[in-house]
Amino acid sequence: MLIIRPIQAGDFEALYQIAEESGHGFTSLPVNADLLRHKIARAEASFVKTVDAPFDEGYLMVLEDTDTREVVGTCAIEAAVGMEDAFYHYRLGTEVYHSEQIDVRNEVETLTLCHDYTGAAEMCTLFLREAYRKGNNGRMLSRSRFLFLAQHAKRFGETVIAEMRGVSDAEGHSPFYGWLQKHFLGIDFIQADYLSGLGKKAFMAEMMPRNPVYVCLLPEEAQKVIGEVHTNTRPALSLLQAEGFRCRGYVDIFDGGPTVECRLSDIRGVRESRLLTVDIGDMVEADTQFIISNTQLANYRATSAALAVDEKSEHIIISPELAAGLLLAKGDQIRILAM
Repeated sequence: MLIIRPIQAGDFEALYQIAEESGHGFTSLPVNADLLRHKIARAEASFVKTVDAPFDEGYLMVLEDTDTREVVGTCAIEAAVGMEDAFYHYRLGTEVYHSEQIDVRNEVETLTLCHDYTGAAEMCTLFLREAYRKGNNGRMLSRSRFLFLAQHAKRFGETVIAEMRGVSDAEGHSPFYGWLQKHFLGIDFIQADYLSGLGKKAFMAEMMPRNPVYVCLLPEEAQKVIGEVHTNTRPALSLLQAEGFRCRGYVDIFDGGPTVECRLSDIRGVRESRLLTVDIGDMVEADTQFIISNTQLANYRATSAALAVDEKSEHIIISPELAAGLLLAKGDQIRILAM
């Protein structure tokens, strides 16, 4: 059985290996032992913290194969970004130049550095090891977060965002970043991305262009990738778009990848999830796959299974094995979402 659960201190080695496998551009998991240990400790504290309003909590979870006890993936939700460290984006805008005297009108696209998403929740750190990228495993891992958002909505910002990885080559070089490196930052994309992942962002405020950047003045190869996603990220983007996420004109300051957003209450998976009360016994044979989670916090568990769901019933029969995997007893509630 594949079970999603909160990360634990004992998962450090697996998390470090995933950080190595994830490659360049996966900012949220830099290959740094101290930072990864801090992320684990922060998540452990967040899952047991009493919260009246979202602040700087981070809910990092792992996907465990219970047959092998191997951690095979990760996913996470940040409660409210930018509350401790600055959270930068470029906002795409338009400046209009018009002269009646010469009868000329031009619209020029601009990029303006901003902190507009401060306080938003963020879906991040989605990674599935290659051997498990089959069937509905990736969809379950990603969409399971909507069950967590639905159950614990008060812990998160009203807007939920996801930063999509932008275009870069196999060596980690970004066409969009090239002009920024040459004229402003002076360090390569991999180093800048790594420092950002460490939370060392002072150089951004010190060295990034302070005035709007005219897109038309950028190299053509940089212009072409603004708002475009990395090939490996296209499936993740399509999944989020199906949930109601849209790009509102914000892109990453390093690789130009789009950031998509949706109000938490408008996310399809949040709206369509429902609560059922559990009975334990022989499950009715079914064809429809559901993502299933318990309603707990520190002991959160989620998985997928075929369920025979009666739309009018508030109860569901699940097997003892499934109940054990989700830490459920008779009379407990589960939250479900059709795969």
